[in-house]
Amino acid sequence: MFAIFRKEISGFFSSLTGYIVIIVFLLVNSLFMWVFPGEWNIFDCGYAGLGTLFFLSPWVFLFLVPAVTMRMIAEEKRLGTIELIYSRPITERGIIYGKYLASVFLVLLALLPCLIYYISVYLLGESPGNLDKGGTLGAFIGLFFLASVYASAGIFASSLTDNQVIAFIIAVLICFFLFMGFDSFAYLPGLKNLDEFVIRLGINEHYKSISRGVLDIKDVAYLVAVVVILNEATRFHLISRKWKNKS
Repeated sequence: MFAIFRKEISGFFSSLTGYIVIIVFLLVNSLFMWVFPGEWNIFDCGYAGLGTLFFLSPWVFLFLVPAVTMRMIAEEKRLGTIELIYSRPITERGIIYGKYLASVFLVLLALLPCLIYYISVYLLGESPGNLDKGGTLGAFIGLFFLASVYASAGIFASSLTDNQVIAFIIAVLICFFLFMGFDSFAYLPGLKNLDEFVIRLGINEHYKSISRGVLDIKDVAYLVAVVVILNEATRFHLISRKWKNKS
């Protein structure tokens, strides 16, 4: 598993992929927080907080994380190197989690420079230091978990095809459904009495809960469970494909 992890990390930074993901993530958030005028601009809104970052980042990651994961299995299948990996002493679970951890590590690298935003807002407030530290820490943790779910969805989508573009589109659709789909379904007329339950099935509600600074074990368990389910679905698909090729 760690050999796969090192291979993917090396691949990210031997090409431009890793650098582009980090730069685009920071650039988009910086432009909306500090440059573009409007309600999301910290100087215009008159409130020293990181709400803009935590509102925009799930949408930025919605496209960036699938862009990272789209090639992970699809490219191996297209080049035929997936069979070479199978010949090594590593299980399907080791392959998947090695690639998954590499994606999550890249997300973490993208989030770390956001500490600059925190320090800037911390110092620029009318009363320096008047910032909800617990809520901010919770929001960073929630964002990390959210992007981790996106990564598992992206790897699952990449296992379904050998075309990177199709894998990207499928991953974006899955991530969007997990993030906003249940919220939309909850307001259908026939689900009026079940709206709260349906909303809790989506990841957005759990992300918002953690972002308030309340690290509830139920929210963490839910997000971890979604990651495990998606990764295991990827494993079952790879196993079924391998047996299909043997027959």
